[in-house]
Amino acid sequence: MAFPVMTHEAAAPANVPTQRQRTDLIGIAYLGTIGVVMLAWIAGLVWGAIAFFNWLV
Repeated sequence: MAFPVMTHEAAAPANVPTQRQRTDLIGIAYLGTIGVVMLAWIAGLVWGAIAFFNWLV
């Protein structure tokens, strides 16, 4: 089974301008917020577990 071979090259190479790397402040703020909320959630779970086991014993 033979497959067709591309023999024509593009007429002109595509010049796509690349964007400069820059810090995404909103993304960093979102990640920071998620990190703080997760830390508070885990701390609350640990505190609740300690309080429960303190009450149990």
